[in-house]
Amino acid sequence: MLWYIDPGTGSMLFTVLLGVIGAAVYSIKAFRLKLKTKLSGGKAKANADRIPFVIFSDNRRYWTVFEPICREMGKRGKEIVYLTGSEDDPALTCGLENVKAEYIGPGNKMFARLNSLNASVVLSTTPGLDVYQWKRSPQVGLYVHIPHAASEVVLYRMFGLDYYDAVLLSGKYQEEDIRALEKLRGLPEKELVNVGIPYMDEMAKRLVRAGDAPAHPRTVLLAPSWGKSAIFGRYGGRIIEILQKTGYHVIVRPHPQSFTSEKEMIDRLMADYPESDGLEWNRDPDNFEVLRRSDILVSDFSGVIFEFCLVYDKPVIYTDPDFDLSPYDAWWLDKPLWTASALPRLGRRLDDTNVGSLKDMIDECIADPAFAEGRRQVKEETWAHPFEGASLTADYLIGRLEGLTEKEEDK
Repeated sequence: MLWYIDPGTGSMLFTVLLGVIGAAVYSIKAFRLKLKTKLSGGKAKANADRIPFVIFSDNRRYWTVFEPICREMGKRGKEIVYLTGSEDDPALTCGLENVKAEYIGPGNKMFARLNSLNASVVLSTTPGLDVYQWKRSPQVGLYVHIPHAASEVVLYRMFGLDYYDAVLLSGKYQEEDIRALEKLRGLPEKELVNVGIPYMDEMAKRLVRAGDAPAHPRTVLLAPSWGKSAIFGRYGGRIIEILQKTGYHVIVRPHPQSFTSEKEMIDRLMADYPESDGLEWNRDPDNFEVLRRSDILVSDFSGVIFEFCLVYDKPVIYTDPDFDLSPYDAWWLDKPLWTASALPRLGRRLDDTNVGSLKDMIDECIADPAFAEGRRQVKEETWAHPFEGASLTADYLIGRLEGLTEKEEDK
């Protein structure tokens, strides 16, 4: 007789198994430590092996979020243990003396390590702590979340931040949304600290050093996200064809995931619209130069919108995201998304009725001073403490470690 286990039950059983393994590992460690304490006449401390600061990143692309924080912590003589789920994470070869980077992935091996972690402070940009396979370790003092975009924190999958102890924010609207969710779900209040956006600070500093882009023809950057609701999913190659007819230089930069999940479509588009004097395809790992030399961005719900508008101070043409909010935390809130109020101030909305007038929309967005004022307003709402993000983050992490240490000593 064959036994069938549905995916939901299988996931639950696996979570239970991980919990048992984590508990066993913790018990063994506790027994060894107790034995060591007894043999040493009581001099060994229970937290002797505890790591002060851990950063966990599930993907290599989040190194840009953590690098400025790691550098700032290094200036203050603080060591970081950096655990990553990507074997090609730049952290592994970053050369920072205070960063001890380790590849712990993938999958179940990664979660088993995280679930038995012994650390004082854990900083991560990964949502879903204590919801799916990543469980809180009883040996961790504080879990801190830092977002990887300058927008809503309620666009994570449901319960994404519920079980973090603290969240580092960049705008008051984010704090209001989290507090509303806590009230609805009867959760204890988390520590919410407004530190700004360290990775965007670094982009802005780099732009100041680089200066204006060299003289170039008017350039349009098409940088969509991926999936059925993204620009290529809605308009296909037609959007490239319309942009070519504007006479402007066009750069097409697909989302990196498109080359994996939508490879057939991308291959077809690249064959139908090959590179020429007026059209280029861009896959640079670093998007700094392509953003610097573009005059306007055409995108959808990609996070690059806020980087382009707020760091480079340029307008955008965007499509409304057409997706179901029910799996996300935002579904619980009886209010429109902050992004819905921000985007019209940053540029023009693209839809089926005006896609044929794209050239006029581009010219209007670049020339109209109202969009420049809109960028200033949005920046003020979602990018607190410009150029201070890494410093304020380090202040918080170090201060909280000192507080945890004092509490341990009191015990």
